[in-house]
Order: sequence, then structure tokens, then C-alpha cells
Amino acid sequence: MQTYYYVLASQKFLMEEEPLEEVLKERKRYYHEKEKEIDFWLVAQPAFLETPELASIKEKCPQPAAAIISTDPKCADWFKLRLEFVIKGEFQAPSETIPEPLASLTPTSTKDS
Repeated sequence: MQTYYYVLASQKFLMEEEPLEEVLKERKRYYHEKEKEIDFWLVAQPAFLETPELASIKEKCPQPAAAIISTDPKCADWFKLRLEFVIKGEFQAPSETIPEPLASLTPTSTKDS
């Protein structure tokens, strides 16, 4: 089992009110300079919030939520400092309640050609 670290906020805050694109580019550039593999992901409506053990966290965050999830605690710390008004936490996965750590409740859209 792996520990995943996250920063969580409402989708509106994280994806519209914060300069998220700039923040992600900055972090990707840092990883590239350090020749480090990307270990963080942006997940809209993260499924891990639906677990009973994270119900209290879900209650604290306006819905729909979005999260940046990483396997590196320092990465989550950096995002927390950079984005400021987010909830930071962690969870273990895969587990019985979180089989897929990066799963989203957002339906995948398909385009007709």
C-alpha cells in the first residue's frame, strides 16, 4: 500500500480563482530541472472523498471538489504553501475503501465524430 498526499479545495477555487496552470507549470519545470518523474496529478471530484474515513474532510470542503494528489509529502507541502487556502491530508491506497487513488467521480465524456 502507498501513502498519497493531497491538497483539496472547491473546483471553483482551485481551477478558476487560483493561478493553477501557472502553479502546475512551475512545479513541472522544477521536476524537469531535477530530472524527477512527475508524481502529482490533478483530479476533479476525487472519489477518495466518498470513503467513510474521509467524510469529515469532505464536509469541510465546498463541493464539487478538486485535489492535487502526490506520492511525495514534500510536493503536497509545496502545493499547500503555494495555494494557501486548501486542505492538506493523506490516505493509504489501494485499499478496500479506496481501490483507485486517482479515481474521479466526473463522468468521462465521449465525442461523436
